[in-house]
Order: sequence, then C-alpha cells, then structure tokens
Amino acid sequence: MQQTVETTVAGLGYDLIEIERSAGGLLRVTIDLPWNGSLAPGQPEAFVTVEDCETVTRQLQYALEVDNVDYKRLEVSSPGIDRPLRHEKDFERFQGEVIDLTLKAPMGEAAAGQVSANRKKFRGTLERVADAQGQAAGWRIVWSDEPAPKPGQKVSRKRAPAPLQALDFTLDELREARLAPIVDFKGRKPRTGTAMPE
Repeated sequence: MQQTVETTVAGLGYDLIEIERSAGGLLRVTIDLPWNGSLAPGQPEAFVTVEDCETVTRQLQYALEVDNVDYKRLEVSSPGIDRPLRHEKDFERFQGEVIDLTLKAPMGEAAAGQVSANRKKFRGTLERVADAQGQAAGWRIVWSDEPAPKPGQKVSRKRAPAPLQALDFTLDELREARLAPIVDFKGRKPRTGTAMPE
C-alpha cells in the first residue's frame, strides 16, 4: 500500500508528507506541492488547494482498488499550519520560520546552561549552522523564554529583553519537528529574504 500511494502521489507531481491508518478503516494521506529550492523575490509560496486534494483522491481510489487495498474511507489533505518536518529538504525550506521541536532524549547537563537539563521541547526560530568554511553543517533552534506580551499590554522600553538561547541539533536527535501553528490575523508577512512587491 505504501508503494502504491507514493507512486501515485509522485506521478501526479506532489510530495507525499504522511500516510496514516486510523481506527475504523480511515486512510489519511497528506500531500504538498514540491519545493524547488527558492522563491523569486515577491513571488508568494503556492499551497495545496481543494482541487489538488480532489485530483489525488480520485487517482488514489482507483490505484488502491486495483491493488485491492482494504480501507473504508480515504482522506487526502494538505499539511496544514503545523506541517511536520521530517527530511533535510523540509528544514532547508522552512529555515527562518518558528518551529516546535521535540528531542528523543533530554539535552543533558553538558548542553544545559540556563535551561533545565531534562528539557525536550522547544519553540523557536530554525537556523542553519555553518562550519568554519561557511559550509552548511547542521541545525540550530533559537528562542527566548520570555512570555509574549498579551494584546493591549504595555511593555516598558527600559526593561531588558530576556536573552536569546540556542541549541544545535541533528535530525537523528529529533523525535518530532513541526512548523509552529502561529496565525497572524493582521495579514501575511514576507518570508525571510523575500522582498515585498512595490
């Protein structure tokens, strides 16, 4: 079944993000548009549409029937605002974004400074780490433990902000990483490094 879904989704020009079987015979397939490595300045990122999901659903229903795969209901969807990050290309695509990250094991005493040594969960900005020659060497999450101000709350300009903290990690150390589901109702901001059209 895995191979059938992968082949069908890729054949239609989409990336397969996740396949999940749930109780009651539900087969959930998550797709995304392929990422080409960068966006032209001012070009908005394309997202999966309802029509994309319908196209994949129709083709998967046919392919799964031919392969005699047992399921009761098929659900095809986009990854949503809390998209899982699993592969190196996912991290490359979303560097500069806020992510939620869970480690397989606690940081340990060696990595812990002001942070609890048994902490596993973090929310912060994803950054690329470079070696001495400027080559990509790994990943880092940067965060501040200062709580965000509440709407309407006055923040003193005299108060020093909490210091930023950083943790370097490899993909092997991760249990899970996802885009942080942050919704801005004031409008989309340009992605890091993307110029707004004039």
